Amino acid sequence: MERLQQLMELVQKQEGLIKETADHIWKHPETGYREWKTSEYLADKFEKLGYKLVKAGNIPGFYTDLDTGRPGPKIAILGELDSLIVKNHPDADPETCAVHACGHNAQCAILLGVAAALKEPGALDGMCGSIRLMSVPAEELIELGYRKGLKEQGIIKYYGGKVEFIYRGYFDGVDMAMMIHSGKLDEGKALEINKGCNGCVTKNITFKGVSSHAGGSPEEGKNALYAAMCGLNAVNALRETFVDDEHIRFHPIITEAGLAVNAIPEAAKVETYVRGATYDSIYKYNQKINLALAASAAAIGCNVEIDDYPGYFPLNNDPTLTDIVADVMRSIAGPDSVDLDGKWGTGSTDMGDVSSIMPAVHPHTSGSIGTGHGSDYYIDDMKLACMQPAECLVITADRLLSGNAELAKKVLAEAKPLFASKEEYLKAIDSLSMNQETVVYNEDGTVTLKYRK
Repeated sequence: MERLQQLMELVQKQEGLIKETADHIWKHPETGYREWKTSEYLADKFEKLGYKLVKAGNIPGFYTDLDTGRPGPKIAILGELDSLIVKNHPDADPETCAVHACGHNAQCAILLGVAAALKEPGALDGMCGSIRLMSVPAEELIELGYRKGLKEQGIIKYYGGKVEFIYRGYFDGVDMAMMIHSGKLDEGKALEINKGCNGCVTKNITFKGVSSHAGGSPEEGKNALYAAMCGLNAVNALRETFVDDEHIRFHPIITEAGLAVNAIPEAAKVETYVRGATYDSIYKYNQKINLALAASAAAIGCNVEIDDYPGYFPLNNDPTLTDIVADVMRSIAGPDSVDLDGKWGTGSTDMGDVSSIMPAVHPHTSGSIGTGHGSDYYIDDMKLACMQPAECLVITADRLLSGNAELAKKVLAEAKPLFASKEEYLKAIDSLSMNQETVVYNEDGTVTLKYRK
């Protein structure tokens, strides 16, 4: 109990810094791969604490290692930089409509609070190994067109920040990872850890038609918007084939549907994901959806270019890490403060990609009000949203790495990540990629559909 109290007090000393950081980043939201000011703000704070940073360079984000001076495992503690776009949120940026309606400003504050506490005298006593503190961009999988442009420029290879960090080698040498996400839990609960959540593949879909005068000669055109409407309706007709336990989700938006009312639309653009609980289910249902889109384009005499790219892998919270984090939070907030509901979430996070190559845990904490990703979302309790999570992460790191890292070694011995290596994982997600027109009009009048690689 003395060690627990000591570490809690080291975090509590950072309360002013934590609150200041959460408030500052709330007021300066930036979306994924645009978080330059947020990253710079945090980097400055880290450097003033004495950390030497490895910066991502051509994208926001950084990491730094804190070595105990004794050999042992390496634990990563993560925080996410990016915001959402919620135009009608009262605190949304008036120019970009960006707002932290998922609480990543709290994550940044938690990460900095952990970093500051671990620099305090006595914080690393009894630990071995090292801790990698990671400030990661682009968790919210939005603005797919913008990210596609970054990819075409060679700036990124993957749309998600943690996936990109894995690819760049920033997780090399890390043995396990953890973070805590703010949220809204049942009254009296300080932490919730579910079994995991869906992964996804991202889709940029362009229906291609032929423009003509909408009033004078519509028969000379091929309406790309109608092809898109047929495609979305065809996918809706597939929904009864989506098996419940596979948690398939398809939720498109039309981002372009013609430029002038008196012209038949020659292009209609759609962004969406296909989400699922396993890699196999994502792959299987994505092929069914691609077939429906291609056949619908052909029915109107149009074409459709489908640009599929890896989104996020399904998250599987490591059971042993889950038990350790839950026990720590109970020691902080009380014996009934943790909800281990065993449910499966149908959202997605790139922490899933981390969990596919190493033991990882991604709990949610309380302290928020309103609807996540909604116009009424706010963090209203800094203790629940920031202070207790920072305490939990510091104390969990201590428990994992103390006593010759026996708990960390237990986690590693019992862990069963899906892939044995980063290379095996990257090969699997790359298999989801496809970028091609899917309708071939043959000279003999037949049509060939190319809805997969």
